[in-house]
Amino acid sequence: MVCESWKERLDTYVDGELPQGEMRTFDAHVSSCPSCSANVLSRLQLKRAIHLAGKRFTPSAEFRSRMQQSIASKPRRVFRLGWMLAAAVVLVVGILTSTYLGNRSGRDQVFSEIADLHVATLASSSPVDVVSTDRHTVKPWFQGKIPFAFNLPELQNTEFSLLGGRMTYLEQTPGAHLIYDVRKHHISVFIFQERSLAAKLTDRSLKPGNLSFNMQTWTQGGLRYFVIGDASTADIDNLAKLFQAAS
Repeated sequence: MVCESWKERLDTYVDGELPQGEMRTFDAHVSSCPSCSANVLSRLQLKRAIHLAGKRFTPSAEFRSRMQQSIASKPRRVFRLGWMLAAAVVLVVGILTSTYLGNRSGRDQVFSEIADLHVATLASSSPVDVVSTDRHTVKPWFQGKIPFAFNLPELQNTEFSLLGGRMTYLEQTPGAHLIYDVRKHHISVFIFQERSLAAKLTDRSLKPGNLSFNMQTWTQGGLRYFVIGDASTADIDNLAKLFQAAS
């Protein structure tokens, strides 16, 4: 549900009719409230769809004249036609909005699970099942435990160090979880088969603003990679590039 304290002003906000100070306050609330942001999005999409629908056809003077005569002689029929068109527009917008929000909900769920896995592992007394800084030891450990193979980057002359790895699961899909260290910050790298994940992700999706971690995700060679941690954005990006080069 939309937050009750903001519900009555959503349409006014979407129309840009709130005072400037209230608009800034509402902006801040919408950016942090998934429920309100979803409702604002649906209203904006409806306004956009109706606006675009109105531009698709510019009637001629002759057409206008015929329509005016038709309205004068058959008002009820035109009235019903108008309602049918409006209902069709609302239906199309509803389908598009539902699809978009459903995809976004699936993506957000994946991000939340990845963050939870990262936190739970680091809080564990045994964060890794294979303890080693040698990629040639860690990589073979996964053979036979997960249904795919992957490459690990060479870390020589970098600030990263490999602490080890463990098996993990996302949406009941088995995958690899690797833990790296950079300047006392721990970074998790998760690898799964792309085709096994229920949520359809795109590489540009996805830097969610509601997580307290920096994250990079991409697909390569049929595998979906997630790099997440409280390290700086530059460190997350650099480790992601090392994996992309190794793959």
